[in-house]
Amino acid sequence: MNKAELISAVAEKSGLSKVDSKKAIDAVVASITEALKQGDKVALVGFGTFMVSERGERTGVNPATKQTITIAAKKVAKFKPGAELAEAVL
Repeated sequence: MNKAELISAVAEKSGLSKVDSKKAIDAVVASITEALKQGDKVALVGFGTFMVSERGERTGVNPATKQTITIAAKKVAKFKPGAELAEAVL
């Protein structure tokens, strides 16, 4: 499912127009993104938790040259599904 399909599904299930559904989805995504930028967790009970995790510096291999390289530390966004979501997809 892509974003356009998600907007259509939300509009159908909620009774909102597609324009209003797009605004709602964009607002949710923007709010989650802003919270993660500030280092917060976003927990949606029954769905899951979005969080930021730090990856340490590590050594990798350039596949073209076979040279070892150092991959810098960075922050990554992660999602951990909640129990209800995990159970629903079984």
